Amino acid sequence: MENKIIEIKDFHAPELDVYARLTEAQLLNKDNPQEGMFIAESPKVIGRALDAGYEPASFLVEQRQIEGEAKPVLERCPDVPVYTAEFDVLAQLTGYKLTRGMLCAMRRKELPGAAEICSGAGRIAVLENVMNPTNVGAVIRSAAALNMDAVLLTPGCSNPLYRRAARVSMGTVFQIPWTFLREQESGLWPDEGMRYLKELGFKTASMALHDESVDIDDRRLGDVEKLAVILGTEGEGLSDRTIALSDYTVKIPMSHGVDSLNVAAASAVAFWEMGRKPRNMG
Repeated sequence: MENKIIEIKDFHAPELDVYARLTEAQLLNKDNPQEGMFIAESPKVIGRALDAGYEPASFLVEQRQIEGEAKPVLERCPDVPVYTAEFDVLAQLTGYKLTRGMLCAMRRKELPGAAEICSGAGRIAVLENVMNPTNVGAVIRSAAALNMDAVLLTPGCSNPLYRRAARVSMGTVFQIPWTFLREQESGLWPDEGMRYLKELGFKTASMALHDESVDIDDRRLGDVEKLAVILGTEGEGLSDRTIALSDYTVKIPMSHGVDSLNVAAASAVAFWEMGRKPRNMG
């Protein structure tokens, strides 16, 4: 069976709303999460979403890519409609240039609980109010690459399935387990949420410049069996309360008078150093 190829002739066709007119918040559909959607961009990201079991609703593909980079993905989904047009038409419709000429509207899945994805985990990342989708995607990519077992996000964080976050992550949002810390499971952040992490068996290490901070290569961190590495929002960093409740406050030593790193860069350094197997376990 071949895909149904539909050439775009009417910009106002309701089938195109998901690509051209709905905001990320509308796609998320908090009031009816079972009907939530997201947009995956580029063949690699879409392919990783398919590998993870996400269900495609439709594709939007530049005409020349139907027999190009998009072809292997389309062949995996022969019963899914494909909307197509020339590059300039698609850029006009969406308001941006499509990465590798391909978008896919996909249905969201129900998020797992924090306890579920942390079961058996030795190293997890926790993001506190990281609101920039690009940073969320970059942190998740680092987490996947540098030995984190899962990622937890506080409710103030940007959603990892926002198009920009998923694209920047290179599709690793579909490869590493992640979920939001929801009040009904873990309580309010930070007091109850931090207590919940400890109930799950994790020591907590907050990344912050602080008078009592230890260096990132401190041996005590390497000896911890289960460690949650907590990173804060752009600019303000972690809340004072989160830092006060942490088992460790950790800093990355700086040179040349630089006071801090962007959260995405800091995450890569932190995960590389703290994501290794505990030293006392061989």
